Amino acid sequence: MENRPKILLVDDEPLNLDYLAQELEDRGVEILTAANGQGALESVASFQPDLVFLDIHMPEMDGFTVLKHLKADPVTDAIPVVIISAANDMPSIVRGIELGAEDFLPKPFNPVLLHARLNAGLEKKRLRDIEKRYTRSLERELEIGRKIQAGFLPQQIPQPAGWEIEAYFCPAREVAGDFYDAFSLEEGRLALVIGDVADKGVGSALYMALYRSLLRATMLMDTFAAGATGLSAEVRLQQSLSLVNNYLCKTHPSNMFATIFAGVLEPASGELWYINAGHERPYLLRDGLIHASLDSTGPLVGVFEGIDYRAASLQLGAGDSLILFSDGILDAQNPSGERLQKEGWEAMLQEPVSPAHKRIDYLISRIYQYTGDQPQYDDISLLIVRRL
Repeated sequence: MENRPKILLVDDEPLNLDYLAQELEDRGVEILTAANGQGALESVASFQPDLVFLDIHMPEMDGFTVLKHLKADPVTDAIPVVIISAANDMPSIVRGIELGAEDFLPKPFNPVLLHARLNAGLEKKRLRDIEKRYTRSLERELEIGRKIQAGFLPQQIPQPAGWEIEAYFCPAREVAGDFYDAFSLEEGRLALVIGDVADKGVGSALYMALYRSLLRATMLMDTFAAGATGLSAEVRLQQSLSLVNNYLCKTHPSNMFATIFAGVLEPASGELWYINAGHERPYLLRDGLIHASLDSTGPLVGVFEGIDYRAASLQLGAGDSLILFSDGILDAQNPSGERLQKEGWEAMLQEPVSPAHKRIDYLISRIYQYTGDQPQYDDISLLIVRRL
């Protein structure tokens, strides 16, 4: 049997409560009553009514106070409230509407108007319930997407002897367009990837999974395809980026392009071959200062078909650190709306870090000190590779 809508009537005059209850008794609703404001709040907490008819002028706790409590609580703020007041008391009616009441019922009561307010209020409650169920459904789907996306990030980062590799990832929304990866290749080499798909949200997250999977598959082609072994780091990178770019352009033409930095590290020698496809320029730190930045070596991925990506090389010495990051760090905003930008980020990178602290923990704490309680504007990814 379908539950009947619950209607809470709140008035300190027993005659008013009796009249309203008698008028509504044939409407197939369950009637609840309260003679004062405190009783109204207790009834709402216990029974979660679908609609409240609320008298404004009551002793001890007036209707305005009750209304403020109801609209301040996320559990009860969606319950429609119709305030009851004399027709000539327009200031009270206006104040009640400003506090969140949906409508008003003037005294003396008009039966036609009472039933009209009842119908309108119950319809609003029905629509709000539908909206809440839909929102909860979306939240569940996004949570599932977040967990699936987290599975595309490396669960464990390889740590070659003599090296320290750390990562940080924080989406601005439930799912992100940023990604990073670090995985072992043949002959002890290590692949390092960081990327950022255009825009934010679900669309970017779907393409993030596609870019990341294609890059990993093509860079591990010796594992998946016979006869693909023995490629140099330079050629491996060039082929991987070209294959991914051409595939996206041919098969999934869209505006979901990506900036990507992909590198192959030889841990024994410290040589790093890399392609920077339009990504934020990573920094090389040496002796605690910025020694160099790695410029773009090719255009964005997923825009123009047939691009020949050029690879460059870098030598990492003892104590050097390579800082790979997404533009969400540069776009971080403080409470005044000012972005961190390149200058602020470079200053943070060159701040002295106590030996007892990991640089990545220190940098992330500094970023959030800068943003304070400001909502995160964009996805943040950070990958730090340090030669000990």
